[in-house]
Amino acid sequence: MAYRTIPESEFSELERAILFEDNHLLIVNKRVGDIVQGDKTGDECLAETYKAFIAQRDSKPGQVFLGIPHRLDRPVSGICMFAKTSKALERLAAMFRNGEVHKTYWALCEKAPLQKEGLLEDWLVRNPKINKSFVCREGTPEAKLARLRYSHIADTRRYHLLEVELLTGRHHQIRCQLSHMGCPIKGDLKYGASRSNPDGGICLHSRNLKLIHPVKKTAIDISAPVPASWKGLPG
Repeated sequence: MAYRTIPESEFSELERAILFEDNHLLIVNKRVGDIVQGDKTGDECLAETYKAFIAQRDSKPGQVFLGIPHRLDRPVSGICMFAKTSKALERLAAMFRNGEVHKTYWALCEKAPLQKEGLLEDWLVRNPKINKSFVCREGTPEAKLARLRYSHIADTRRYHLLEVELLTGRHHQIRCQLSHMGCPIKGDLKYGASRSNPDGGICLHSRNLKLIHPVKKTAIDISAPVPASWKGLPG
């Protein structure tokens, strides 16, 4: 398979975004607007971009393998992990299913929560026609229980930073649950924000990832700097 040639400026940016890499894993800091896996837009996805990057960097003549064990929504930034081998992909998929991968997000919200920290448990139902999830009553057909912990960790003049630990992995879970709590994420018009962000994204960032390496069995603990647009907050 022939991959496209990546221009030098883009190549350098992709290289700087790498947070961790070995023979089994590639972990990068995803930008707002990048899609992790191809969709109906036809835009090049991050997986294909990094396949081309690896082929070019390593002068690989054959096909590059990059499996996708998890995804981030297009308007979300932060840690995104790929598997460079089928063995790593299979083991990572099992680890995500078994709750052995711990993900922490930062959300910049328009309002501060009433409680400084707490556990949110809501039943969510997804409407695929409009690509949106809603809080609903237990027993609603196709509803799934969504659980997360949050803590209010910092403030700017206008916004409030929450740290969120995901305990389940539901569609748009953080966006929906924080909005339902009265704390819509900055820029997230779909879930009640008052205005959009200039870059079209939302201020939700996959900040930290903890797991045991699926092959080497060593501990991995990685944090991703927030986008430059998050002014006045720790990086």
